[in-house]
Amino acid sequence: MTLEPTIDTPVPALHAPSLRDAFDAPRAPTIGIEEELMLLDAETLDLAPRCEQALAALDGDERFKPELIAAQIETVTPPRHTVADAAQVLREARRDLLAALEGRALAAGAGVHPFTAALGELHGAPRYGELAEEYASIARRQLVFGLHVHVAISGAERAVAIHDALRSYLPDLAGLAANAPFHEGRDSGLASVRPTISAMLPRQGVPPSLGSWGDFERALSWGEGAGVLPAKRRWWWELRLHPTFGTIEVRAADTQTTVGETAAFAAVVHALVAWLGDRVDAGEQLPVAPTWRIAENRWWAARHGLDASFADLVTGERQPLRARLDALLDELAPVAARLGCAAELERARALAAGPGGAARQRAVAARHGLDGLVAWLAGQFLA
Repeated sequence: MTLEPTIDTPVPALHAPSLRDAFDAPRAPTIGIEEELMLLDAETLDLAPRCEQALAALDGDERFKPELIAAQIETVTPPRHTVADAAQVLREARRDLLAALEGRALAAGAGVHPFTAALGELHGAPRYGELAEEYASIARRQLVFGLHVHVAISGAERAVAIHDALRSYLPDLAGLAANAPFHEGRDSGLASVRPTISAMLPRQGVPPSLGSWGDFERALSWGEGAGVLPAKRRWWWELRLHPTFGTIEVRAADTQTTVGETAAFAAVVHALVAWLGDRVDAGEQLPVAPTWRIAENRWWAARHGLDASFADLVTGERQPLRARLDALLDELAPVAARLGCAAELERARALAAGPGGAARQRAVAARHGLDGLVAWLAGQFLA
């Protein structure tokens, strides 16, 4: 689970002009992707706390980063102009990770390990020790694995407008990517139990609307004064503006089993951010929904995944998520073509019409048990 910036990049001071400079600089709408991957014992298939050994074998490769949990390793892409280019980086990173593990451990992608114990071993770096001291056993419970997509944005106030509107789509994105039905050896009854575990920490789920860049700075300033937002950002919501990178970061998705599924999800995010930006540029005032209404839909996304129905954020009228996604993808198709991710967007349409990650996991577990499910996840790692 990403609780800090993934690299030791200097973070702008909260009140410095540089906080918004990263957004005001002209830039192309590049995309970057981060996958939090689980490391598995080759024999037991349980989580294996071998991140440090893996990083040592990878010999400083900047595509790989440690995380809070010792059994987790994160792959990161540099900014890329197309989803296909970013996905290729991820494919090569997955291949190279397995090669570095040399069979001593395996790797897999999902939102939560299906049967591992609730408390895990933490990474030994001092910054994670500080988190463990602050959050006690809750830190050790964060055995969750997420997919994060960054899209570069130009214009600080424009970024705020996109952020505040994009909040409404977090449930749709989370439902599409739900891939974590099992926890501690039992079916949780949810399509994704990951957000329930994450919610033990503060500042999780649907973020508040920001209103303006000044309001955002005041929120961060209050957090700094309260001691909850130290120099390295702990603005942990499922959507955030990232002043270090000048991106909007979508953090609502479970890690996907295959890179193809990751690319499909990333294409939706890339096109959605660009589509909202086009509307801002055309002078439209984007709607900003109440946080609690969005959170209601977010709950149903976690509960039912693609089989959820959501309430319209204005009227309350309910509509199946699959129908909502189909209509959204129709809106995004021209933008995706412009961005060069039309094929990946169509893959997302196919995923939205299919059973979904949670249902696939349940089907495999019904045939082969949870051990068989983890073996299947590991077998799909390079699919």
